[in-house]
Amino acid sequence: MPASPPTGTPTTPTAPGDPPASTPVWKVSEGISTPESVLYDSVGDRYLVSNINGSPTGVDNNGYISELSPDGKVVKAKFIEGGAGKTKLDAPKGTAISNGVLYVSDITVVRKFDAKTGAPKGDIPVKDAVFLNDIAIAPDGRVFVSDSGMKVGEKGLEPAGGDAVYVIDKTGKVKPVAKAKDLNAPNGLALLDKKLVVVALGSDEAYTLDDKGQKQELTHLPKGGLDGVDVVGDELIISSWQGSAVYRGKLGGTFVPVLYGVKSPADIGFDSKRNRVLVPHFTENSVEAFDLK
Repeated sequence: MPASPPTGTPTTPTAPGDPPASTPVWKVSEGISTPESVLYDSVGDRYLVSNINGSPTGVDNNGYISELSPDGKVVKAKFIEGGAGKTKLDAPKGTAISNGVLYVSDITVVRKFDAKTGAPKGDIPVKDAVFLNDIAIAPDGRVFVSDSGMKVGEKGLEPAGGDAVYVIDKTGKVKPVAKAKDLNAPNGLALLDKKLVVVALGSDEAYTLDDKGQKQELTHLPKGGLDGVDVVGDELIISSWQGSAVYRGKLGGTFVPVLYGVKSPADIGFDSKRNRVLVPHFTENSVEAFDLK
């Protein structure tokens, strides 16, 4: 998720010959500020939106998590709020829930909260982290977090090195799964058939990482600046800043757009109950829901 697209990554809401921009089921902008991710909580049947509320690298303790209902109503504008009580939250990005715990990436730390109450449950610092981004949790409880290795420059986010994917085991121990420049600013993470899927912010690549941290099943999408990824059946949906689109397909195959003209689509979510794609518009300060056809 860039504050603005990486250098050389134009956004094109629609290109010549494309269908008109997709029409949302609903749109929410009330209380939304620099939204980075939308998570569908199937247990609570709700949507959780991470709001950076400023700079994606700002250590300002003003980030927050909003709670939305499936019909697009704001249930709690600040379900979790940085600076409220003992809660620390600077620039929240990726989110995931496991065993009643909400995990949130926050620059160089993964923070834990009670998924029901929002109460803080501790932090996991990630040594050498630069720009922690998305989170995915395996069925066995391992927590994966990407580091896009970005810094804020004059034209938005720029490469800063440190591109990596980390894993946190059940004891809280952190180690790199892979750490290399050719990860191309790893961003969105998902688990499909026990494989860790990664999409790259710095390119048009989607791939899996094996146990040795090597890229497998490398697949190029129509456009780059990839951000969010979710599993839909045996396929993936992936958002692209460069394409202003959400693509659907399989690794090793062809990805086709299912949503057009979605500006600054950051870490998308998927409501499996309603077959709905949830799009946080990073630079537009809004969240939209779309039926997946």
